[in-house]
Amino acid sequence: MQNTLDFPDLLRLIDERATAFRAAIAAAPSLDAQVPTCPEWTLFDLALHLGSGRPFWAAVVEAGPADAPPAEAVAARAGAQAPRERGALVAWLATSTQELLDALRAAGPDAECWTWWGASQSPRTSGAVARHQLQEIAVHTYDAQLTVGAAQPLPAEVALDGVEEFLFTCCAWSGAWPHEPAVVDYHATEGRSWRFTVEAAGARAVRLPAAGGSEAAPADASARGTAAELVLWFHGRTPLDSVKTDGDRAIFERLFAWDPTA
Repeated sequence: MQNTLDFPDLLRLIDERATAFRAAIAAAPSLDAQVPTCPEWTLFDLALHLGSGRPFWAAVVEAGPADAPPAEAVAARAGAQAPRERGALVAWLATSTQELLDALRAAGPDAECWTWWGASQSPRTSGAVARHQLQEIAVHTYDAQLTVGAAQPLPAEVALDGVEEFLFTCCAWSGAWPHEPAVVDYHATEGRSWRFTVEAAGARAVRLPAAGGSEAAPADASARGTAAELVLWFHGRTPLDSVKTDGDRAIFERLFAWDPTA
């Protein structure tokens, strides 16, 4: 089984998930409906967030290496104006997605650029941007589908990459873990597993062979579910009890409360 999705697959799946998001917007009885998983937002707010973010990241990729968000990217987000009329909004979302895809294709997977995850295990490249953008669009597509009463599981290939992407990008930082060191295993029922270690020096995630590997030392805690269940759980869309956990449950509560970037 490959380690990560290939760059063309990332672009294909960004397009597919963005298309599914637009379908949910087009089918919504009202754009003023509150999003249950983002209660501070209406469906229109969610569309504005997703639509304004794609030109931002397109400009980030186009600008190349930088120590801060490029001015062009900041201006693209600040100047975003989402139309309220349904058909125009759907078209605006399609244009914003295409802008991102065009920038990623032009750059290729290895171009360096600014990212907010500089101290993580993920590289600061256009390929890593594509990988993270897929997950952001996929989770927000779930949000939109849930709002209109048509929630669907994340596609398996998206979710399997999403578990690892979340651990590498959002969790594996050098910020000090303020508790006792801990080892946590995450098992996707599709047959892929990861080990996440937190200690005073920071956090590190690794892929485990053969759904945990017979030579791996026991973990202090573990979580098991489908990859889609794990991704939604990581992103706070579902409660702790939505996946099967073993070992010291308090470790998960500490992990969810911890800011690894601090």
